[in-house]
Amino acid sequence: MDSWLATGSIKRKERPEAVSESTGDLLAVKQKRRVRRKYSAEYLALGFFWTGTEAEPLPLCVMCFETLSNEALKPCKLRRHLETKHGQYATKPRDVFQNKLREYQSKKKVIEHMGCENTNAVEASFRVSQLIAKAGKPHTIGEDLILPAAKQIVQVMLGEKAVQPINLVSLSDNTVKRRIDEMADNVLEQLIQSVKESRFYVLQLDESTDVASLANLLAYVRYENGGEIKEEFLFCKPLPTRSTAEAIFHTVNTFIVSNGIDWSKCVGLSTDGARAMLGQHSGVVRRVKAVAPRATSVHCSIHREALATKKMPPDLKTVLDEAVKAVNFIKSRPLQTRLFAVLCGEMGSDHHQLLLHTEVRWLSRGKVLTRLFELRDEVHVFFLDTTFELAHRFRDFEWLAKLGYLADIFSHLNGLNLGLQGITVNIFNVQNKVEATIRKLALWAKRVEQSNYDSFENMADFLTTEQSPLPITVSNAVREHLQGLRTQLRAYFPIPDVQYNWIENPFASHSDEALAALSAKEQDSLLDLSCDTALKLIFSQKHLTNFWLHVASEYPDLANRAVRFLMPFQTTYLCETGFSALVGLKTKYRNQLNVEPDLRLKLSSIVPDIKHLVAAMQHQPSH
Repeated sequence: MDSWLATGSIKRKERPEAVSESTGDLLAVKQKRRVRRKYSAEYLALGFFWTGTEAEPLPLCVMCFETLSNEALKPCKLRRHLETKHGQYATKPRDVFQNKLREYQSKKKVIEHMGCENTNAVEASFRVSQLIAKAGKPHTIGEDLILPAAKQIVQVMLGEKAVQPINLVSLSDNTVKRRIDEMADNVLEQLIQSVKESRFYVLQLDESTDVASLANLLAYVRYENGGEIKEEFLFCKPLPTRSTAEAIFHTVNTFIVSNGIDWSKCVGLSTDGARAMLGQHSGVVRRVKAVAPRATSVHCSIHREALATKKMPPDLKTVLDEAVKAVNFIKSRPLQTRLFAVLCGEMGSDHHQLLLHTEVRWLSRGKVLTRLFELRDEVHVFFLDTTFELAHRFRDFEWLAKLGYLADIFSHLNGLNLGLQGITVNIFNVQNKVEATIRKLALWAKRVEQSNYDSFENMADFLTTEQSPLPITVSNAVREHLQGLRTQLRAYFPIPDVQYNWIENPFASHSDEALAALSAKEQDSLLDLSCDTALKLIFSQKHLTNFWLHVASEYPDLANRAVRFLMPFQTTYLCETGFSALVGLKTKYRNQLNVEPDLRLKLSSIVPDIKHLVAAMQHQPSH
């Protein structure tokens, strides 16, 4: 009643839900009733063209390029804009506005074309910087050589006009460095994500000093990705002070933790034999095992092979030392080297230079001795006019026979060394090659006892040429050396444990002793796997580790045990190749270079996402 007295009507109070529903219906009706106006060609006489979409065109003033709303597509509103802001053109004919429209459209095309060119120039800058990093060249080569060369090629092949877009590509040393850093960060992000997603990973560590006397710790990682095992460069970090076990572990741990990688997934660590790495009480291996209990340590097989071959009988060691002295006498003096090269040329030799012996080079002894034995006649002639105290050795039959044997045996050992190098090497590859060498040494020792020297080509040819038998003293020294090598190799490479034979060939018959380490459930799974003919075909086609990754979904327990055993690096070969690349990158002219980004692009097989990097930045060639 009060409401009626006040307003003359009674309104019922609506429920909140009803109010909201009615409001929503009203908005829908308004949206439905909203008229989307269309553009007419007659509006150009008022100075307006259109932009936006055909369904909802927006008026665009060709004088000031201002865009109005769709509701302003009325002649009265368009005329008001023209008279208010561009009164001097209110009485102009349509042709004036037509010319303004053409001018606007031409500018728009130029702007769009320049934007596209700038984007392409930035992408080209990234791709050339990637090539510079892959080749390990100085960052200044882009501006000093590549860009001028590209201009010359384009000018000659395509004409002067085609050179202009190339001027937009920025390849200054700072720009190239920035591009390399950004691509390296992108590659690292992809790598870290893949390692995080992998069930297991293993590390390979080594430390060396560069030309600036800075200690560098280099690491590689092996992980599972896409049903395969991948090996990638992980990092190269400087050790500011001492290269102790504490400093090395701190560097590794900081990288792992800061990037959110789980230590518990680490199942292996491969290092060289340095005390800082393998120390029993506080070495890096022991510290890693404290945070990664499942990790197993591997002493580099190539280093072990090199250590096993160091020991030899005194008389053979004397021949080796004297051979090195003879080479150094010629190679350490530039005049002697030139004269010897001329002599070799006059005598029609296949080689004109001797090779220097370097203890830290794995293949040094075999190559040095082989080259010296091949050029023994030339060396003998060269020493005739010198006062070198060892010149008479090259007329000594017994000494030359020992030299021939050393050249042969170290060539055989070089073959073993090369067999242990490479990527995707697992423990069975190493065991098989070492076991074959140990058996060959035993066989060769028996042949020497029977005066059969066919296994040693250089020594056999020398004996045939000289038509003389091998002295008993030399025969005894050879047999002693072969037996000692066999003993040393067995000490560094013990007989393989048979309990892991099922991993190498799950389809073979295995004894109870070989399966003793498996649980009853795992033995049953192995029996099921061995009877699967389809998997047997796949086993013959895939790498061993990849095969076990393939069956992981069907036989998870067996596969996990096999993968953890196979994944650890057996050598530090990748680190050694990384240090070789570092030597090429960090020269005396670039001794202050932060080498990690360049190394990452040079050594990694992961491709940086250049399209993503270009899209995320301002498209100006200088950025």
